[in-house]
Amino acid sequence: MDLYYRLGSAPCRSVLMTAKALGVEFDKKTTINTRAGEQFNPEYLKINPQHTIPTLHDNGFALWESRAIMVYLVEKYGKDDKLFPKDPQKQALINQRLYFDMGTLYKSFSEYYYPQIFLKKPANEENYKKIEVAFEFLNTFLEGQTYSAGEDYSLADIAFLASVSTFDVAGFDFKRYANVARWYEQAKKLTPGWEENWAGCLEFRKYFDTKPKSFFQLLAALRLHQNTRVYLITTFSECHQREKMDFYYRPGSASCRSVLMTAKALGVEFDKKIIINTRAGEQFKPEFLKINPQHTVPTLHDNGFALWESRAIMVYLVEKYGKDDKLFPKDPQKQALINQRLYFDMGTLYKSFSEYYYPQIFLKKPANEENYKKIEVAFGFLNTFLEGQTYGAGEDYSLADISFLSSVSTFDVAGFDFKRYANVVRWYEQAKKLTPGWEDNWAGCQEFRKYFDN
Repeated sequence: MDLYYRLGSAPCRSVLMTAKALGVEFDKKTTINTRAGEQFNPEYLKINPQHTIPTLHDNGFALWESRAIMVYLVEKYGKDDKLFPKDPQKQALINQRLYFDMGTLYKSFSEYYYPQIFLKKPANEENYKKIEVAFEFLNTFLEGQTYSAGEDYSLADIAFLASVSTFDVAGFDFKRYANVARWYEQAKKLTPGWEENWAGCLEFRKYFDTKPKSFFQLLAALRLHQNTRVYLITTFSECHQREKMDFYYRPGSASCRSVLMTAKALGVEFDKKIIINTRAGEQFKPEFLKINPQHTVPTLHDNGFALWESRAIMVYLVEKYGKDDKLFPKDPQKQALINQRLYFDMGTLYKSFSEYYYPQIFLKKPANEENYKKIEVAFGFLNTFLEGQTYGAGEDYSLADISFLSSVSTFDVAGFDFKRYANVVRWYEQAKKLTPGWEDNWAGCQEFRKYFDN
């Protein structure tokens, strides 16, 4: 079992800490120098065509996306399930935190710091505000909680520790987020492999040490001490009296549509489907913020248990209500591959859609050619994943196909021409026929289309 990594990378460090916590030893830890382009070596591309780190190679099984690797290591090699419990609700909350780490917390780091480090661009104040918003959310999640996903230490804490320690070494002052500061000191003491993680942070610090001394002064100048109202998570009994599974969504949203198709495939009926008009700001209403302080859609409210992040909801529905595990198998390798595809969809495929189209739709900005190229790269990867494969994560139809279908159909209605990606075209036509709820999904796409028609 080999791990391809770079010590300075936060995602790589989260995998190393997970392995340490499990007592897993890698046969070989191969450092990949991404700055020198070693990830493009042909022998590495055979293992991981997306050429990212970390990548695990376990007796012929290749897996990337750090959080998918973390879960796989627990499922395959954990002596127990403490870091990633079998209980559907506990597991779902950890999944939500892992997606939050990828799509909000660490994303805010990369969007603010990477352009300065690697492209020598000036600091962007708007992107700095995203860091503050991310830490406010994390601070809220930790209100009254010892750990980040409930009362038990889990993979969520390891992932957050890798991210927050990277902010720490970058000089971001998060002392004003009291819950985060308290949790951070505790997590450092509890987490096996912390010393190696911190050594990796110091390795990464060299990028900041090469910047002029005024860099950290600039950070201080940009800090905006806003009086942001924090809404605490409350129990369901404080919000409502009845016990039902309600779904808060917006029909045009790709993320919401993927949950609706999953529910349809499982034969799950929501007691109530509540449309949230995000353009009108309904997600900021106090009654919704009590359920989801991150104020995002979709949000599931199941008999007192609140969950958001669409892909976490999809997995939860299978684990809790599926009559079998076909859409998300118990087999560690099959499950890990589906997880990798779900993280790819969130962090690469749909992300490329939002980065290219959203500024044009909502901010009336001109099209950005560099962001369009990211779409082409994402479809190139997807086309490669589907080479010789019937479905998105191997030979069996799964949650990966539903998630991809929601995203690709959104590109379709936006007018992106993906005919040159033959494997994607073949898979798309097949997936439309196989997926329950396709008609509702396409109706949602047409709802979204109005932004393009305007």
